[in-house]
Amino acid sequence: MTGDWRMDRIGAALRGENPTVLRRLESGFAVIGDVQFLPGYSVLLVDEPNVQRLSDLPRAKRLSFLSDMDRLGEAVERACRQMDPGFRRVNLEILGNTDPFLHAHVWPRFAWEPAELAGKPVWLYPRERWGDERFGLGPRHDALRDAIGGELDRLPSVD
Repeated sequence: MTGDWRMDRIGAALRGENPTVLRRLESGFAVIGDVQFLPGYSVLLVDEPNVQRLSDLPRAKRLSFLSDMDRLGEAVERACRQMDPGFRRVNLEILGNTDPFLHAHVWPRFAWEPAELAGKPVWLYPRERWGDERFGLGPRHDALRDAIGGELDRLPSVD
């Protein structure tokens, strides 16, 4: 996957040009992560490019974003549980340390992870994992994309 969409992920999603989009949700976009060293890694992008923090949103939209984060987390959990017997849990994070737009990370965690990393934040994985093309999102992840998208379709949104 290449292209300028990475420079404006939210704008590209709004224009229908972000290839990582799984589904349009109430408050934003469920996308599959660019890296898949933990298969199923997904992100919720807010649908307003200038929103940097959760507190920038009106309360109703804030609650909608958190509800969508929960929905994406459950979809990833269901899909990963079906596809990998080593699935353990999902970690949900809103960090705001690098990218200047509101987003939430959904990290599946597995029994097969190295013992020294299994109980720690994903961000402690070696930097080379993040750029290694073996873990880059590609056609081999289509079944995973379909599984997460299907679970999102089955889970009701909260009105």
